[in-house]
Amino acid sequence: MNIVVNISDAKVADTAGAVLATYSLGSCIGVALYDPVAKVGGMLHFQLPTSTLDADRARQLPMMFADTGMKHLMDQMAARGAQKARIKTWMAGAAQMLNDSGIFNIGRRNHAAIRKILWQYGLLISGEDIGGSTPRNLYLSIDDGTVTVKIGNTVTKL
Repeated sequence: MNIVVNISDAKVADTAGAVLATYSLGSCIGVALYDPVAKVGGMLHFQLPTSTLDADRARQLPMMFADTGMKHLMDQMAARGAQKARIKTWMAGAAQMLNDSGIFNIGRRNHAAIRKILWQYGLLISGEDIGGSTPRNLYLSIDDGTVTVKIGNTVTKL
């Protein structure tokens, strides 16, 4: 049973057999969190690095931004029994999608922002598939915490 995490969205699951999935990660980043003891997983698909870019939009769509999205996701996981000390973290995305000159560097800015936020939460990154110029999909199995990335027809376990 796939639970789809859309763009500017976050979902939490603790149901056996569930797989959190997000698609078409370009310059966006998908963050997968998993507590192996509580068997609670969460996924965030954010577009922009910080809510300070647009405070009004952040109030309407908190998952659009790394900072407000991660706070929401961590709160939702804690409500289902996840403990920060046990959470494992993976991420994918941050591709250079819009231009070849790198003027905006949204992917890189997103990556720097989420690494800082994860550090502030005390979360270490277990694996990542970052950069390049190709969109990818991210999957998290709630049964065992397996995280995979799919680019085209290639599937890689993180």
